[in-house]
Amino acid sequence: MDRTWLALGSILMFLAVALGAFGRHALKARLSPEMLETFEIATRYLVYHALALIAVSLLAPRTGAVVQIAGVLFAAGIVIFSGSLYALALTGTRWLGAITPIGGLLLLAGWLALVWAAVVAGT
Repeated sequence: MDRTWLALGSILMFLAVALGAFGRHALKARLSPEMLETFEIATRYLVYHALALIAVSLLAPRTGAVVQIAGVLFAAGIVIFSGSLYALALTGTRWLGAITPIGGLLLLAGWLALVWAAVVAGT
């Protein structure tokens, strides 16, 4: 087990639960339904990919570099994808939505790296 990825995934899961509760209780009356949905999407993808980092922590010792690359891609994707959506929802600054797809591409690349690890590296 790779403790770095496990720690990061666990911290991000903690953050996802906290942000989910914050969005549900503190922001419900302050944000439009559209921005609440944006906030919720950011949280949902944070959960999915924090769990992916925990999976990376379990796979890393057996597979090496390709799974480590997946972890980096997931971590960067989380910051850009979820981070830009959180910022958009909380500030209303529309241009932040323009960088969200970059985060999405990084998340997709992380999943492709896991496929590569499974098929080529023989996970």
